[in-house]
Amino acid sequence: MQRILFILVLSLLIGYQNNSPHQAVEDVLNNLHLYAAEAKGQEYFDLFAADAIFFGTDIGERWEKNAFQEYGLARFETGKGWTYHMTERNIYFSDDDQTCWFDELVRNDKYGQLRGTGVLKLVDQDWKIVQYNLVLPIPNDLLPKYAQEIKEFYKEE
Repeated sequence: MQRILFILVLSLLIGYQNNSPHQAVEDVLNNLHLYAAEAKGQEYFDLFAADAIFFGTDIGERWEKNAFQEYGLARFETGKGWTYHMTERNIYFSDDDQTCWFDELVRNDKYGQLRGTGVLKLVDQDWKIVQYNLVLPIPNDLLPKYAQEIKEFYKEE
């Protein structure tokens, strides 16, 4: 009897750990990268809240979900997505556990190491991405050179 009780309690604890808010957010972010790599458009965009914003690496890439979805689905229909492998991630929760924010380092074969940051919120018991921001960090010593090139590209003074 004690053995059965022990197994039941252990099962409940394991089940709770797998359904913790932290694990649920990890799953959403892991699936974000998985679905993009597998070009699974519907699954990918289901991870975003209706009012989500995606910031790409280009200054003009501030995508509201509908526009980003239109672009992404057209690309995914070709069978090609984009592949980023998470190498490090930090997740933080609001005091009421209804919102979280994160930062992560991701690696891409073409671009190398990038940083993703963002916000998720609970929507009907599911964690949804409200904002994702993908940036290419530039080492401080290289910043003056590349900042000048970027200014010239955008024809800034």
